[in-house]
Amino acid sequence: MSNVPNDLKYTEEHEWVRAETDGTLTVGITDHAQQTLGDIVFLEPPEVGSTVSAGDAIGVIESVKAASSIYSPVSGEVIEINTAIVSAPDVVNSDAYASWLFKIRLAEGASTDHLIDAPTYAKQID
Repeated sequence: MSNVPNDLKYTEEHEWVRAETDGTLTVGITDHAQQTLGDIVFLEPPEVGSTVSAGDAIGVIESVKAASSIYSPVSGEVIEINTAIVSAPDVVNSDAYASWLFKIRLAEGASTDHLIDAPTYAKQID
C-alpha cells in the first residue's frame, strides 16, 4: 500500500505538489511512483530558470526497470532543483516525500485547481 499524505496535491502522472508559505510549489514523485519504478539510478531535472507549461515533459527519471518523464504539474518558472537528489537519486526510494525534485513559481494566471487531492489520488492508485 502506498503512502499518500493528506497535505499534498497530486497529478495523474504520479507527482506530488506542496504549496510553500512563499507561494512557490515544491514537486516530487509519489511513493507509488517510486515503488512502480523500482531502484532509481538517474535523474535529469528541469533547468533552473526554464519556463514550463502544465503537462510538459521537463525531466527524466530512470530506474533499473525503465525511464520515465517528469511532467510539470503547473505552468510557471523552475526556480530551484534539488542537487542532492541529482547526485544520489536512490534516496527517492527511501522517502519519496522528503526527496523533492524541483521548485516552481506559478505563472501569472496559473493555478493548482486541477491537481488531485489525497483521497482521490489514493483511490486512483488502489
